[in-house]
Amino acid sequence: MILRSLAILLLCLCVALTWAWQNYQMFIARSIVPEEPVIIEIEKGSSFRSIIQQLDIQIGFQQPDIDKLWFKVLARQQGLSNQLKAGEYQLSVGMTPNEFLILLSSGKTLQHSITFPEGWAFKQIRQALIADKNLKLTLTGISDAEILQKIGSDYTQPEGLFFPDTYVFTKHTTDLVILQQAYQKMQQVLSEQWASKAERLPLKTAYEALILASIVEKETAVPPERPAIAGVFIRRLKKGMRLQTDPTVIYGMGESYQGNISKKDLQTLTPYNTYKIKGLPPTPIAMPGTEAINAVLHPAEGNSLYFVANGDGSHIFSATLLEHNRAVNTFQRKQQ
Repeated sequence: MILRSLAILLLCLCVALTWAWQNYQMFIARSIVPEEPVIIEIEKGSSFRSIIQQLDIQIGFQQPDIDKLWFKVLARQQGLSNQLKAGEYQLSVGMTPNEFLILLSSGKTLQHSITFPEGWAFKQIRQALIADKNLKLTLTGISDAEILQKIGSDYTQPEGLFFPDTYVFTKHTTDLVILQQAYQKMQQVLSEQWASKAERLPLKTAYEALILASIVEKETAVPPERPAIAGVFIRRLKKGMRLQTDPTVIYGMGESYQGNISKKDLQTLTPYNTYKIKGLPPTPIAMPGTEAINAVLHPAEGNSLYFVANGDGSHIFSATLLEHNRAVNTFQRKQQ
């Protein structure tokens, strides 16, 4: 009787072990993300148990209690129980339990990005930072001057000091970190470009080159034209002529600009009205890209001193005021 009971007990145990082994093999082979990618955010200090519980809540295990047990077994088997790292992760369709544990132990968190286009003003950068829900905001309500202090900059005005580019970051990165990266990259690019500048330019410092590059950036959206535009401004500076460029007037008008420049606007003195002041305005008016900076430091040769938009985004260049006035009549005043 005892032997029979033992035999039955062993049989039941073998059946249970066989079922458990098969169930475990099915668990490690199946996808935990069957239909669409899932984003899971693991907080710092989360225990292994809480991580698996969070995963269950987000995707719904087929057999909750058993799957949680198998996750624990698998993690111990792989030596990953204490290796899971905090952060935001994207779980791809078809991911297995083992791939999930490997991902969280790798620390390869989900990457976000923010883009600052060429020609943006600093106020647009600040607005983009505030609008990005993946950044941790630390600069709200802080003045531009205070931001520069936090970055460690000696400048007092931020315009043009940040490089237009796409910056990649993980969730909860601070807005200050992004600005530090953009500032450092602009300093690097400007320094490299300044070191290889052409000779006999009427620019005393790299900052003056940045100012002029920002004007070139706003004057044309046609990349091949930038050296020609820069050439006009360089020659005007050499001759002591005013730059007479509309983008600086617009910048100086601030919030009063509503899409058009009047004759009164051109006659109103501001630090940025290059129809009234000689030389460069006091600061850049936007973020110039590498091409605009390079164009200013390697301007096109020629004798043109004027240019006017021809209606298709490009410009007509002239060497004399007479030629320029004819171009203005043709392409802006629509007079033949």
